[in-house]
Amino acid sequence: MFLGPPGSGKGTQGRRWAEERQWRYVATGDLLREAVRRGTPLGQQAHAYMLRGELVPDEVMVGLMEELLTTAESDIVLDGYPRTLAQAQKLDELTERLGWQLHAVIYLQADEAELVERLSARRVCPSCQAVYNLRSAPPREDERCDLCGTTLAQRDDDRPEVIMRRLTVYQKETQPIVGYYAQKGLLKTVHASGTPEEVCQRLQQVME
Repeated sequence: MFLGPPGSGKGTQGRRWAEERQWRYVATGDLLREAVRRGTPLGQQAHAYMLRGELVPDEVMVGLMEELLTTAESDIVLDGYPRTLAQAQKLDELTERLGWQLHAVIYLQADEAELVERLSARRVCPSCQAVYNLRSAPPREDERCDLCGTTLAQRDDDRPEVIMRRLTVYQKETQPIVGYYAQKGLLKTVHASGTPEEVCQRLQQVME
């Protein structure tokens, strides 16, 4: 499991960790955005909260996670869940009931100013969902997807005013989870400043 504030690199590091081990990478944010795009009942419930930079209600996320753990066929790298203490406690119940075990929780620490800068520079391809960063991982052609050529877009929740609300919500609702997993002896802290490669090296050292 990867924890950390928005923009700390959970997706970048989580995807890499999963690919190297042929595990399944699961970003609940991507799953929710896909539900919004398709207009599913779950997506309709989540959309208003996401636009305001607020957390999606626990009952929606718990249902999504139970469906995932019931159908998954490989080890999982989990990014974006749990986001509240109640969700963490419910996840404990789900993993025990369904026969899963949480091996480690990676907490990525980063400064607020750097997080705002990172997120403001993030762009996403509306067609294939490829993710870029105009500062650290830009596309080859100005704001066009390297894979399909579609013009990149900025997510509504990556605008500076929404980012600040997201960070406030994180500190209030999600930060207590760090202490929860530290008490369980599962927490591994990695400083998330610098390039993705530098963060990856720190992560490897911590996990060794």
